[in-house]
Amino acid sequence: MRGLPRQAKSALEKARDSGLLAVEVYNKPAVKFKSGCYISLMVIAWTSLLHAVFFKRKFKPFYKKENGRYMTVDGDFKYWELDECLRQYFKADTGNPVRKNLEFFIPLRNKIEHRSMPEIDASIFGECQAMLLNFDEILEKEFGTKYCLRECLSFSLQMFPSAESLVTAVMHHPDTKPVVEFIQQYRSTISQDITASGKYSFKAFLIQVANHKSENALPIQFIHYDKLSEEQRKQVSQFGAMVKFKEVPVANLNIMKAGEVVKKVQGALGNPKIQRGNRQVDRFNLTVHAVCWKKYKARPSGGSSNPEQTDYRYCIYDKMHNDYGFTQAWVDFIVEKLRDPKEFDSLYKIVPPAAGTSIA
Repeated sequence: MRGLPRQAKSALEKARDSGLLAVEVYNKPAVKFKSGCYISLMVIAWTSLLHAVFFKRKFKPFYKKENGRYMTVDGDFKYWELDECLRQYFKADTGNPVRKNLEFFIPLRNKIEHRSMPEIDASIFGECQAMLLNFDEILEKEFGTKYCLRECLSFSLQMFPSAESLVTAVMHHPDTKPVVEFIQQYRSTISQDITASGKYSFKAFLIQVANHKSENALPIQFIHYDKLSEEQRKQVSQFGAMVKFKEVPVANLNIMKAGEVVKKVQGALGNPKIQRGNRQVDRFNLTVHAVCWKKYKARPSGGSSNPEQTDYRYCIYDKMHNDYGFTQAWVDFIVEKLRDPKEFDSLYKIVPPAAGTSIA
């Protein structure tokens, strides 16, 4: 670690140690809830790794007050948490699959840290493996091969079959339902391109090797999906789908109504609530969505003489039905904006008193 600032060295050591411990815990057969321990340690590993990157770049990853001074807690500087590190590291690249993978685990960790849910291990195995591979890739990119975890171990995670599926887990353990719903909601908010990326969820195929000399062994070739050529991916898709329906033209494909946008954004933000009278309602609702498209100029207001003048990246005008549809990019844009608590709070200065009751 010669040449690195002292704080960068310390953060880098912590990152590598946390990553190694995460793999060790996950691969212990006696550990029942592998994902919970693994995710907690890997969040520490990723946070420390990005802190090391910032220190290497001579940039202090500390929160600041409005007056520009660094915030302190019990005499120590208040370090950026992982979500802030991601905003600073990836900047405007909101659709990066590595970032999306980590944004999946941040709220998931908070939801499972006080629960024992071994039944989710198999369901999120692909995301867990990608979280590790991405960590080692960024480690190599920023600090060199000698710091990689793969220099210390063979770090593939070992998946042990769970006795329960997510469906039966919810039936037998109702307290797991919010976690399962979050997993499903988050996956529904990301594009198919990100879902298919090995950076978001690790994918590999085992293909039997033909003409192998040994008669006593079953030769298998391990294929990383992201390393396949386009032609090979087509072949994988062909044998991976036993039934393929004929595709026909569909109007407004991949365009969603305001209600669907609200559902996706609310889910991606961790389903936050606000008090409305005697009941709790979704914090991101149709009224707040209307404030968003007005504030960020995604579409013109109702009654406009030029309803087609939208920001086509985010919103499309449907002349036949005289209404609007929104894109996945719009969902991603709002989620990124509202991860900033101040930005979210600012919307409520515009929202009318009966928030949550009007339509967008």
